Amino acid sequence: MKRFVEENSRTQGFLLPESIDEYVSADNPVRVIEAFVEELDLVKLGFEGVEPEATGRPRYHPSTLLKIYLYGYLNRIQSSRRLEREAKSNLELMWLVGRLAPDFKTIADFRKDNGQAIRGVCREFIVLCRRLDLFSQAIVAIDGGKFKAVNNRDRNFTVTKMKRRLEQIEESVARYLSQLDTADRHESAGSKAKAERLQDKIATLKEEMRRLKKLEVRMLQAPDQQISLTDPDARSMATSGRGTGMVGYNVQFAVDAEHHLIVDHEVTNVGHDRGQLSKMAERAREATGIEDLEVVADRGYFRSAEILECEQAGITPYVPKPLTSGSKADGRFGKQDFIYLAKEDQYRCPAGQRLTWRHSSVEDAMTVHYYWTTACPACPMKKQCTTGDARRVRRWEHEAVLDAMQERLDRDPNKMRVRRQTVEHPIGTLKGWMGYTHFLTKTIPRVSTETSLHVLAYNMKRMMKILGIEGLIDVMQT
Repeated sequence: MKRFVEENSRTQGFLLPESIDEYVSADNPVRVIEAFVEELDLVKLGFEGVEPEATGRPRYHPSTLLKIYLYGYLNRIQSSRRLEREAKSNLELMWLVGRLAPDFKTIADFRKDNGQAIRGVCREFIVLCRRLDLFSQAIVAIDGGKFKAVNNRDRNFTVTKMKRRLEQIEESVARYLSQLDTADRHESAGSKAKAERLQDKIATLKEEMRRLKKLEVRMLQAPDQQISLTDPDARSMATSGRGTGMVGYNVQFAVDAEHHLIVDHEVTNVGHDRGQLSKMAERAREATGIEDLEVVADRGYFRSAEILECEQAGITPYVPKPLTSGSKADGRFGKQDFIYLAKEDQYRCPAGQRLTWRHSSVEDAMTVHYYWTTACPACPMKKQCTTGDARRVRRWEHEAVLDAMQERLDRDPNKMRVRRQTVEHPIGTLKGWMGYTHFLTKTIPRVSTETSLHVLAYNMKRMMKILGIEGLIDVMQT
């Protein structure tokens, strides 16, 4: 007796062959995929090829290819070539698609040709969650995550990058010309060979300079004076590390604070978040169905017009104001040290003087009021306040909205902790699932489709944790 568990012989025959279904347990996640896809109206969602053609070679049903992708993204397999191999060898996937094995081109073309429909599937899952009343807590956290594009940094050009690269080439040409002059002074065979190599290098650099000059013309004609050669929609973006950056996309996420479900997302190629608050808040309200929605975001979303737009739409924003005061940085009083007296429409300064309204102007389509006092020159605290003749305070015509938001944050400072605990984890999880590498597709529409598959897989896993696999299947089939 060997005292080990004995394996079955690979050549052993069975009188009654086992079915594949016996290898897939009732609590296997592939049964969730099966139940979800079977309940979808693929025609309404806009998938191509739902109705078979009367002639020609039969094609794969869209539900089969959708199941393959959902299985792949749930198991961190995004490559069409890898999915082709999995369909031929993975028992779970063989069960899910009935032992069909499309080739990688068919799989890749399905994602490319049905982008809008796949994004609709992602929204359908949120509709399911809404039907289950999972968005009872009216708080949504919004944040943006920067994801790498397939475009290499060397194939992205901005005005600064182009100038730096041309300067580097000019320096290299000057250095090689100097070395060539030195080689010409010697008449040895080795010097002649070196001179030929230097001339080849100089010719190559001059050719590269001509190429960059042509690219510079294209770059300056672009609306943002930036071009990417591999993925035309990708843009150079700064990241948190000083002096670092990436060529990629800024993906916006709105995450439910109770169950941490991603209720909505959008792929952008703008490197900052300042103009995204009201749009993402409105999309989150539409997705969750919560009218009195509260949204929390970090300082990067602070923009007066965006906050006002949220307030006018009935959405309550919580966004801390960035501390960008030059006076405060130099050790002088900042604007926050001046108290606004709403009834008198005046400011009270730290020295107790009243700053009254003097004039108004329109700046960046915003009406701004200016306040100051004539008592500044004789004030003993003037050095702590201003380096000019008088301290002037600017006030936006709707600044009461910003003041009210700051009061809410002061009363509930825990909101920022809620934001951090809610939205940062899903973004980090998706980056981990991608292997901290770049998207596989190019251009915003296709990257949006890829992101939707990631988000759908994430939300599915969250729901499996919340309801259990069998519970989720029962909900989908009712």
